[in-house]
Amino acid sequence: MLYKQFQNLQLSELGFGAMRLPLLPDGSGTIDQAELDRMVDAAMEAGVNYYDTAHPYHDGKSEGAIGRSLARYPRETWHLADKFPGHQNVHGVKELQPAEVFEEQLQRCGVEYFDFYLLHNVNEQSMAYYCNPEKHCLDYFLEQKAKGRIRHLGFSCHAGPEALQEFVDGYGKDLEFCQIQLNYVDWKLQNAQKKVEILRKAGLPIWVMEPVRGGKLASFAEETEAEMHALRPDESCAAWAFRWLQSVPKPTMVLSGMSNLQQMEDNLKTFSAEKPLNAAELAVLEKIAADMQGKIPCTGCRYCCAGCPVGLNIPMILSMANELQVSSSMNLMMRYSALGDGKRAADCIACGQCREACPQKIDVPAEMAKFAEAISTQKTWEEICRERAAAAAKA
Repeated sequence: MLYKQFQNLQLSELGFGAMRLPLLPDGSGTIDQAELDRMVDAAMEAGVNYYDTAHPYHDGKSEGAIGRSLARYPRETWHLADKFPGHQNVHGVKELQPAEVFEEQLQRCGVEYFDFYLLHNVNEQSMAYYCNPEKHCLDYFLEQKAKGRIRHLGFSCHAGPEALQEFVDGYGKDLEFCQIQLNYVDWKLQNAQKKVEILRKAGLPIWVMEPVRGGKLASFAEETEAEMHALRPDESCAAWAFRWLQSVPKPTMVLSGMSNLQQMEDNLKTFSAEKPLNAAELAVLEKIAADMQGKIPCTGCRYCCAGCPVGLNIPMILSMANELQVSSSMNLMMRYSALGDGKRAADCIACGQCREACPQKIDVPAEMAKFAEAISTQKTWEEICRERAAAAAKA
């Protein structure tokens, strides 16, 4: 197992993410505890010592499941990470209180402290809660850290670079690491490269989530897979995504949400040795990423924004339009909702000044109209939150 130094700790470079745990085959959505135990056994034997869960995962059942599995091993042999879901406190659903949630999480996981704890999903919208001094959210968790009930405090982030920079400027001094979505597609599609630069400048170690983009980088068309196999006969497509991380951004921690023992074994093989990609291999991934980038050639120059009478963040909206061409996701809908009323694609008045200002000659009003129509067919972030709250209450 490969390890990275974090302060005085040696952390396994591979972390086991408990967001997509194995389920029983009966369709009930129940976590398969026996299969999970086998996966944890394999991970522990191979030297994995970092396990990551969160309050909402598996409708509130993930924490207990991973806690029971880890309890079979001495407490000092594993590090457990959990998160406070403050991002859920900005959608009109019942507000979650830090102290109440934290005590519940300790009980669910069967532990007296968390090795790592995160403010969950800092983004353009949830910052209204996390950055509100009257909520005392960060103050509470800093207090728990001082008491030894949290060993290391950080945050996860799906925000764009601008909001990430704002949060780091305001609160980075109190936090020790940041978890972001990072893979060779989102390097440009979600401007993860800029986020990495911001975090490195701030001295915040980087934790990776979605390294294979929810499985979308684990399999490709037959022709593409044949090209990859010719260069690396013994490595899976998923392994290539991890090798890219070893080659380019080189983060401290890589989390993988594994759902079965086969995925675990493949990842353990990958993280048994560092085998960075060469130039030819990186070129293969660059081609895959280019094919998944979407078709709007926006460079983010922002010339279009200066004269927009509605004040739209046009580059951000166009990047979301590109992302929707690749795949819809909960995080995309969250970020789109965070734009606020009057600032979304449907609010474009098609005046055309942006079209004239664009060096790439993008027909921005037409792209706005297409995106507004396409995203209107998706569930809104508010609908997603209500459904998840109802499922958690039922569970």
